[in-house]
Amino acid sequence: MLFGRNKKNPIKMVDKGVVKWTYTTCGYCSTGCSIEVGSNAEGAAVATRGVGGADVNRGKLCLKGIFEYQLFEAQGRGERPLVRNAPFEPFRKASWDDALDKMASEIKRIQAAYGRDAFAVVSTGQLLTEEFYTLGKLARGVIGSNNYDGNTTLCMASAVSGYKRSFGSDGPPGCYEDFEHTHCLIAWGSNLPEQHPIIYWRLKEALEKRKFPLIVVDPRVTMLAQFADIHLPITPGTDVVLQNALIHVILAEGLEDRAYIEANTTGIEDLAKEVRNYDPITASKICGIDEDTIRTVARLYAKAPRAMSIWTMGINQSTHGSDGVVGINNLNLVTGNIGKPGGTSLSITGQCNAMGTREWSSCSGLPGYRVLEKSEEREEIAKFWGIDPEFFPKQRGLTETDIFPAIETGQIKGLWLVATNPITSMPNTARIRKTLEKLECLVVQDSYQDVESAKYAHIYLPAATWAEKEGVFTNTERRVNLTRQVRKPYADSKSDLQIFNELAKRFEQGQKIKFPEKPSEVFEEMKQLSKGRLVDISGMSHELIEAQRGIQWPYTEAHAKQGIAKGNQRLYTETASFRYKEGKAKLIPLPFVNNNEVPDEEYPFWLNSGRLVEHWHTRTKTGKIGNNNKFSPIPFMEMNPDAAAEMGVKHQAYVRVVSRRGDAVVMAMLTQRVPRNMVFIPFHFFDCANRLTLGLLDPHSRQPAFKQQAVRIEHVDQELAARINKEAREY
Repeated sequence: MLFGRNKKNPIKMVDKGVVKWTYTTCGYCSTGCSIEVGSNAEGAAVATRGVGGADVNRGKLCLKGIFEYQLFEAQGRGERPLVRNAPFEPFRKASWDDALDKMASEIKRIQAAYGRDAFAVVSTGQLLTEEFYTLGKLARGVIGSNNYDGNTTLCMASAVSGYKRSFGSDGPPGCYEDFEHTHCLIAWGSNLPEQHPIIYWRLKEALEKRKFPLIVVDPRVTMLAQFADIHLPITPGTDVVLQNALIHVILAEGLEDRAYIEANTTGIEDLAKEVRNYDPITASKICGIDEDTIRTVARLYAKAPRAMSIWTMGINQSTHGSDGVVGINNLNLVTGNIGKPGGTSLSITGQCNAMGTREWSSCSGLPGYRVLEKSEEREEIAKFWGIDPEFFPKQRGLTETDIFPAIETGQIKGLWLVATNPITSMPNTARIRKTLEKLECLVVQDSYQDVESAKYAHIYLPAATWAEKEGVFTNTERRVNLTRQVRKPYADSKSDLQIFNELAKRFEQGQKIKFPEKPSEVFEEMKQLSKGRLVDISGMSHELIEAQRGIQWPYTEAHAKQGIAKGNQRLYTETASFRYKEGKAKLIPLPFVNNNEVPDEEYPFWLNSGRLVEHWHTRTKTGKIGNNNKFSPIPFMEMNPDAAAEMGVKHQAYVRVVSRRGDAVVMAMLTQRVPRNMVFIPFHFFDCANRLTLGLLDPHSRQPAFKQQAVRIEHVDQELAARINKEAREY
């Protein structure tokens, strides 16, 4: 026996005195895990556990979900509304009536002086769907600003744009179960073990049951790349070139599904003409993948009976993000891999309810995937809400990434931030800081008073968090799941739904529209508006969703009447069922224009950025949870040991990273995970990665290119850097 390896020690579980378990849904990433929060006799939340009977996670939770119950009492929570006349003044405590009166007065003043669109709204991907719907009703139907968007523009806008361009509508067509049916999978810029651990577990489970090739396209040797059968370390920002080359090989060798193409698509001739320019030899010189590997991957994918692609920010956060999504769709359409088990284009969404904002928030249009550009859809919603359809704009206004430049130019004078933190999440931090300083009125609505963007606020509204509220989320695979209220809102904070409803009462237009007070009543409105739409949820109810541990849409009244327990797992399963005329998807040619910022002599390193498993977005939540924050409490940078040796940089030494926009001080962690000409910095930390990013925008989605910029590495005084990082630990 070696070190007692054959001796099993009993597992001891700490008794936390749980007397009640409440069903809810995790409020971090888009996986959509069903969880239960345990409360003790005093009503305090003391534990979290996965729900074994839930299809998504089957009892599993990741590091963030395990400690999610600690959010309720985390430091920095907002206790009461605060107001001031200027950001350099101290905040004053205010009642809710005073704060909302001041907010409404400022909105009316700004709109009267500069026009309706001079006040902008930027929300999040983390509200409950009923709250998104209500905010959309308020922003579109009451305040009436056309400059209204969500921070999902920073993460999923390219996926939305790509789906619309290819299929005629947003909406991921696949599901997690596709892992169990596929014969080949390509992960494009997706690091599941750290970004979506439970989805990764579903993939690993499928691979253990039935082996199939796993191909990972990523410039960094991520954890997923380490487990892959083939890793393609692509040159950043050149995914479209690789996609065109794969299709080139498939068409040249007659491996396409011609019957599927003819029955379900248009545009094959134009696509075929474009991809002739991307033979594997030519493509290899641009994307950095050798020609033999390109041919091998193309043949594996096309010859597989069923093949699927997944992707995350590695595709989306690029100047070619929307094209990259269209390229994935092109690849799956020419091989007949849309709408069947194991054959799909599945975007792995970012935030817990990014899908909810896409479906119901009215950011890019109107509820239920309706668009402002169609008069009949404007009239339908106006009639339902009881207002004049002429009150609506006739096309979408500015996205989040265009709202901030419009503040710089004076077009926008007021801004309402709802559960988002652009001072940390937007590219080019120094520019955003100056932008926020120009506002005549900034309202920050957040669960945490110490969120960095609140430093520039005139009004702060404390919002309830996660399971202090009740409503639904929609996950990556279109599964609607329920969050039950575990405890009352912290201190004098209110749910976002309450805040929206109370503000609406302060506008004349708000008196014309009904604003239900209960989330279940809001859900009933959404159900009515969903009938006959792609995103049909008319057969659902809060009680049924909880009983089924989540239901995928579409789930119609007919489903419910027939006693069908589950919705449709996949979209576009019938021939010619896409959302374009005649039901056919579009095959779109994608010329590659290399407009990325690339390394040169002055800035010789690519800067890549991404997520850590222990942290979430700007650390507003996880930075307060000791069991999350302890793994990476300060900013760090992955650097190749060979490049470090040339520069005399030692492991765990501090360095300064410099771009054309700014600089950041980080700890160097030497690893072969990054190539010699690249560094990687997690994006979670304030005044760090986004001091460096350029943020060129995709022309279709307006999403920033966070992952393609050039930097240089400089030595820095170690004692000074240590003091800076010690201060960073205090968050």
